Amino acid sequence: ACALGRTPPPPRASVRCPPAGACFSAHLANVSYAEARGACDQRRGGLAWVSGEPELRLLLGLLAEAAVPAPALFWVGLKRNASACTHEEQPLRGFSWEGVGGGTAPQEVPAALGRWVQEPLRSCLTARCAGLQLAAKPRDGPSWGWKE
Repeated sequence: ACALGRTPPPPRASVRCPPAGACFSAHLANVSYAEARGACDQRRGGLAWVSGEPELRLLLGLLAEAAVPAPALFWVGLKRNASACTHEEQPLRGFSWEGVGGGTAPQEVPAALGRWVQEPLRSCLTARCAGLQLAAKPRDGPSWGWKE
């Protein structure tokens, strides 16, 4: 999922634009984190980020609109650098949002966005990425969560 400037939407992509701020687009491909980041860069954007519930709802709606079968994992700009440690008491567990469009993505998020499908491995030595996972059966628990 990419966060893009307010430019015309890319062809054959699901796009949602809030009244203000960046537009979000979904691109379906089985690629690595680095390949997904490169694809967003080519679209003059960056991997998507979420600073609050309105953006999360927009992103989840976008993925539903793309008719994505669940369970599915989508790369977003959530990364923990090798020098950063896992922090279980923080919503993002020590992960942070990569910069978006030459600016910086928000680093603070509400506690409600600290929903992890699976807790990330505890480490202070390796760079790790996380994505947004959609669950197959929402009635069995949360319909979404972050996954390393």
